[in-house]
Amino acid sequence: MSAIPPLRELLDRHALRLRRELGQNFLVDSREAERLVEAAGVEPGEGVIEVGTGLGQLTRALAARAARVMSFEIDSGLVRTNREEGLLPDNVELVHADALKVDLAEAIEALRKQCDAPVRFVANLPYASATPMLRRLLDLRSRLAGYAVMLQLEVADRLFAEVGSKDYGSFAVLHHLCVEMQSRKRLPAAAFFPVPKIDSAFVTMAERPGETPDAKTLRSIERVARAAFGQRRKTLANALKGGGFGLEPAVLNAAIEACEIDPRARAETLEPVDFVRLARRLADVEKGSIDGSG
Repeated sequence: MSAIPPLRELLDRHALRLRRELGQNFLVDSREAERLVEAAGVEPGEGVIEVGTGLGQLTRALAARAARVMSFEIDSGLVRTNREEGLLPDNVELVHADALKVDLAEAIEALRKQCDAPVRFVANLPYASATPMLRRLLDLRSRLAGYAVMLQLEVADRLFAEVGSKDYGSFAVLHHLCVEMQSRKRLPAAAFFPVPKIDSAFVTMAERPGETPDAKTLRSIERVARAAFGQRRKTLANALKGGGFGLEPAVLNAAIEACEIDPRARAETLEPVDFVRLARRLADVEKGSIDGSG
């Protein structure tokens, strides 16, 4: 590949206007990109699914280490620029698509067959798509050797917040149950262009060893956790009353107590495993397997 023109030059040459709603903040330093790829644990021979090609700074670093990269970019102007300028190596497949609407499970399996090797996921996620993409990745975690995401710092803080902290919520509950953080690297706002208003964090994760909730169970836990944290200042019993479970207060209280949880407790005091027990109990009560009083 020939030398890559400076970022500003590329933007001006192709009359590209970055879109705030897409969270387009590009990594500036190629050496930093290389360090992030190393932190992500990408091994030679592996495949990588990338979301957010941008102008290819991280993509090129991934391609230098992985066997093949499938990179998704939603912005047609950036896709055109990457192709016209030849910014990406031959082992990169650039896909013009919204990754939130793509069948990622199918993409992972296709890439796994191409490489005959494990597949990782790497992304510089804009704020608007970070939460829904991270939620999708929880269901895909067993298909991936691991995943690494660039997030606004406040989103990263919510991922693995401790019980009782202000950032602890349903997001943290699900991640504590399913994955473990392998590394976290803070990047200053100045590492990106345009410069965002907040620092970022590059977080690497992998499926937690041992048994973890399957997709159906995780949805059940998520429903309970969202209801519980939806009204944080209320007691658990009162918060769940508005959660659409359709249970009489006495039955709901009995179900909570059967899980050895105080109905007067608040959601932020519960351990992730408490939500697992509670979700199972409420599911059984709702379908009539038990009457809720036992």
